[in-house]
Amino acid sequence: MDKVKVNNIRVYAHHGCLAEETAIGSEYLVNVAVDADLSKASVSDKLSDTVDYVHINRIVKEEMKIPSKLLEHIGKRILDRIFKEIAIVQKAEVEVSKINPPIGGDVEKVTIVLKQKRKK
Repeated sequence: MDKVKVNNIRVYAHHGCLAEETAIGSEYLVNVAVDADLSKASVSDKLSDTVDYVHINRIVKEEMKIPSKLLEHIGKRILDRIFKEIAIVQKAEVEVSKINPPIGGDVEKVTIVLKQKRKK
């Protein structure tokens, strides 16, 4: 299986359990890696035969606009859309990181990682 990665998609969004987090918003980083058979695209040189990373970026940005309390909820929505909209994808992994989380310490970021396989 081959892989397409889209790394460090930067988004300003309004997620969190605290009212202040959703009102003020904060910076997030999202990484997506998908497994797919890219052998056809490697020969055809056609965008229609591969995973369009512009499409992945659009999914991430659209889902990040929808406020959620938990990073896990955002990650699951991103995975669901990838499998719904990009038929060639067989496996996917998404990392959602909150930069400078409000947890009372000097923490660069917190990250959740979700993985999913296409259901047969």
